[in-house]
Amino acid sequence: MEGIEWRLERVLSALQLSDAKPAAESPITDVNSEHSRGALPVNRSLVLVHSPLVGPDTWNLVAHSMVGHGNHVSLPDLTDSITAGPPYLARQVQVIVESVEDRPVILVGHSGAGPLLASAGSSLDNVRGYIFVDAGLPTPGNSWMETIPEELAAHLRDTADAEGWLPPWPEWWSSDELAELLPDPLLRARFVENCPRLPLSMFEEVHSDAPRWRHAPAAYLRLSAAYQSQADEARALGWPVAELESHHLALLTDPDVVVGSLIKLLGQLDE
Repeated sequence: MEGIEWRLERVLSALQLSDAKPAAESPITDVNSEHSRGALPVNRSLVLVHSPLVGPDTWNLVAHSMVGHGNHVSLPDLTDSITAGPPYLARQVQVIVESVEDRPVILVGHSGAGPLLASAGSSLDNVRGYIFVDAGLPTPGNSWMETIPEELAAHLRDTADAEGWLPPWPEWWSSDELAELLPDPLLRARFVENCPRLPLSMFEEVHSDAPRWRHAPAAYLRLSAAYQSQADEARALGWPVAELESHHLALLTDPDVVVGSLIKLLGQLDE
């Protein structure tokens, strides 16, 4: 695991995706209608945002468990933003914004979704808080490519095909490395199936300023060592921080542990 965690630190922890002007719509998954029968009364509204590099199924197990704990949950699906073309990040922010109902909401982002939360939060008036889960923090004025080592940026540019497309995120790793994170073959196959090809230009779009997002409190959940620096930065900002000794895709393999940590952090945001 040490090898893949080192590579995650170089690649995954740098996934600082940005924002721009709102654009086209994408579908939103609602997990509440069937699963919530017999559940506790809803006490929070959560929007669980997946990284644009993977599919919304990343959150499914956590989402259903959070509904069972009495929360209303929305899962915006960002995958159509990839096929719709640029501006990619603008479309992703718009999908998040449109998933928010007329009630106080907490935005929760995993991995590359982290920086999108700032842009979405600045476009909304009812955000009660944010939780970043093994996620990049907002860095306005920079593209993702500007936040990573030059040799890594050059490698990704060399990897892109003639039309400027990168392979799906799982193909950035060997099959053995991915199997370390997702040992169950059926789970791994479904995860891989839902990961899109990625436009290089998405990583070159620049973060715009989104100062209003800081008006609500935030917390950080670290899943893997690759995101230790982000957790440390969050702690320095005075945010509640929880740290698990797990891995970047623990939402899929250890959902109960992730849910327990999220519930604790939500309680701290309520204080």
